[in-house]
Amino acid sequence: MSASGNLEVEVKFLVDDLPALREKLAGAGAERFKPRLYERNVRFDDEEEALLGKGLLLRLRQDDGARLTFKGMAVEDQSSQAKVREELEVVVSDFDTAEAILERLGFTARQVYEKYRETFMLGDVEVVLDELPFGDFVELEGSEAGIRQAAERLALPWEQRILDNYLHLMARMKAHHGLSFDDLTFENFTGRALSIADVLRAEGSGSR
Repeated sequence: MSASGNLEVEVKFLVDDLPALREKLAGAGAERFKPRLYERNVRFDDEEEALLGKGLLLRLRQDDGARLTFKGMAVEDQSSQAKVREELEVVVSDFDTAEAILERLGFTARQVYEKYRETFMLGDVEVVLDELPFGDFVELEGSEAGIRQAAERLALPWEQRILDNYLHLMARMKAHHGLSFDDLTFENFTGRALSIADVLRAEGSGSR
């Protein structure tokens, strides 16, 4: 969450050498905030996928705890070069109970995505290193000015920033390769030599 109340301001970059990036973080004086953790994320929606159709996200996350998150539509701000959207998040005491509550309200688990995440703080910017089944990423969250400065300090080319979330990237991967599954899990990608880098190159994607 950024300093702008309930607005999340972030960008991500696809990286091919996480150890090298860890060295850059250490050289820049970043502090390790959370160790590398496995995350399981579950997207919930109704049978008509009404939230997805409106660009909304309702998510339960399990790592060393459990959190329920709502993300609103991306804010249309022509002056911003980052992704800006409303984010509301609460800690829940029990993942399974929270899931049961959502189901009682008419929501069901629609999609799962997994990753390993390690979190650092570089000044006021949160820097996370994400390992996903289709590639590794660094995500920067904070004020836009802080994000730009952090990207420069870490030698991350701003023109290569990615504004899509991981589920949108998975949709692009599925369309490009004709995949039969929606879940972004390590099991689904086992034995498949597939990378989101190939999709981005084929699309000629810059920032999105």
